[in-house]
Amino acid sequence: MGIKMFDRLEDILIRFEEIMGELNEPTVTGNQERFRALMKEQSSLTPLVEAYKEYKKCRQDAEDSLAMLETESDEDMKDMLKEELNAAKKRIEELETELKILLLPKDPNDEKNVIVEIRAGAGGDEAALFAAEMYRLYVHYAEGQRWKVETMNVDEIGIGGMKEVNFMITGQGAYSRLKYESGVHRVQRVPETESGGRIHTSTISVAVMPEADDDIDIVIEDKDIRIDVMRASGNGGQCVNTTDSAVRLTHFPTGIVVYSQTEKSQLQNKAKAFALLKAKLYDMEQQQRHDAEAELRRSQIGTGDRSEKIRTYNFPQGRVTDHRIGLTLYKLDKIMNGDIQEIVDACVAADQAAKLAKMERN
Repeated sequence: MGIKMFDRLEDILIRFEEIMGELNEPTVTGNQERFRALMKEQSSLTPLVEAYKEYKKCRQDAEDSLAMLETESDEDMKDMLKEELNAAKKRIEELETELKILLLPKDPNDEKNVIVEIRAGAGGDEAALFAAEMYRLYVHYAEGQRWKVETMNVDEIGIGGMKEVNFMITGQGAYSRLKYESGVHRVQRVPETESGGRIHTSTISVAVMPEADDDIDIVIEDKDIRIDVMRASGNGGQCVNTTDSAVRLTHFPTGIVVYSQTEKSQLQNKAKAFALLKAKLYDMEQQQRHDAEAELRRSQIGTGDRSEKIRTYNFPQGRVTDHRIGLTLYKLDKIMNGDIQEIVDACVAADQAAKLAKMERN
């Protein structure tokens, strides 16, 4: 471990002990805002501090075993000490890698909730059917993580497909795991309506946007927006379809139009529409910054370009391939039922490896 890294870890350890001391002070426990900020900082530093304390202990154990080996004459004891030394050395290597990963700069959006937008692309009805299946995939994955899913808007077609769907997933770390889903997803299969049995290729686009919550300064001026209310269309309960509860927002500077119709209340739909608009504006700002940082873009998984084809779902072969990391899995049925953890973990690992390599080059 380099001296700079060691010094940084020592500073973090000192800061952690300061936080623990401050949390016990009566003036802090009476100040809810300060208390929450310290608890959040403590929580973020805990994995790093625990790994570093274990690293220091393993280093000490290795030094102790080495010192005892030099004076020990009994062969059985020597063998035991060698085993302990080798185990400590192996764990030291593992912890060094773990500490490097924990020290990587954190994406400030990682802990945020997400708003997901799925749009049918090339392939007509078949693309809309696949969009609906991908929506169900993410709902099942979110349920497995015990996250909450709220549909904001859906444009359905009669045969069970979706031209577009917007939904919010609320849960700790949702963005950190789902951000790798942004891009073009391609499906290859024989459509049920295809009598000749030919394989068709269709596409959908997925955009995963961090929720623009209170700590993000997105200002929407009244003069820049038009609010229209109307009756909801499509499948809905009697109340939904007979009252002017649906809300459409048009943002003039960007041309973004958002629509919310899933709630019975106009106020609830308006709140959802504004949440979606804010997320889109924040995402646009992030994309512009991302495009300006070419080196950062090259060091991450994929280019971050929403038009990039990231994954293919091949139904005849039961195969799913993530093109960014060269991962192919033959468990399409499980994946379509929301079992994407292996893909998520592989994307996280590849992203960390790319960032570590960049950090070591610098």
